Amino acid sequence: MSFATSHLSAEARASLPQHVAVIMDGNGRWAKSRHLPRIEGHRRGADSAREIIRTAGELGIKYLTLYAFSAENWNRPKDEVDALMKYLIHYLKSETPELNKSNVRLEVIGQIYRLPENVQEHLRKSIATLSKNNGLTLVMALSYGSRIEIVDAARQIAEKVKSGKLEPGDITEEVISQHLWTRNTPDPDLLIRTSGEMRVSNFLLWQISYAELVITPTLWPDFRKPQFFAALEEYARRNRRFGGV
Repeated sequence: MSFATSHLSAEARASLPQHVAVIMDGNGRWAKSRHLPRIEGHRRGADSAREIIRTAGELGIKYLTLYAFSAENWNRPKDEVDALMKYLIHYLKSETPELNKSNVRLEVIGQIYRLPENVQEHLRKSIATLSKNNGLTLVMALSYGSRIEIVDAARQIAEKVKSGKLEPGDITEEVISQHLWTRNTPDPDLLIRTSGEMRVSNFLLWQISYAELVITPTLWPDFRKPQFFAALEEYARRNRRFGGV
């Protein structure tokens, strides 16, 4: 992505994606380059998330999925994981009232049972508080891995076949989609990855089949409204063919 802008063009406003997914990468590198503890990078990354959530809602984008904590992130040092879990609770406490004012609804995908019980409890409270809202749907991917999501769907389908509730010949793409954790959410139109890494990191592998990808070298704590607008401008220039000519 080669530019940033403080204004969104009429062309981009006319072709906004319905669903934007973001791989929020670079918090640790941002902190390291400033000789700060890694958790400070995560704190600044939360500021970026706040701004992108607010901007997406103001634009009328219907779904925003943020890759907040991957299943692989459990392999990080325990003190960092513990700090992240504590900060997640702080974030939910502090941000839920503002999300409610902004008419944001919250969903969570991933192996939620692996999260500490106090984190799960705060997630349940936030989801309940925001459940009646009908503006932006914020989807937080926590303890999420796409491969295990697909394995989980395959197991559910296999059980239905075994019990006679489903015939093998009736298994379609739609059937598989309806057994994924994202069953209530349309597939992403745009996937943004920060920090310049050229990989999708086990994120929404099934769902991003036809998504447009925008890779920006900007580290997540520095990704704000101008960079988001630049990604939306790039998306507007794409010709989405969905496998056609």
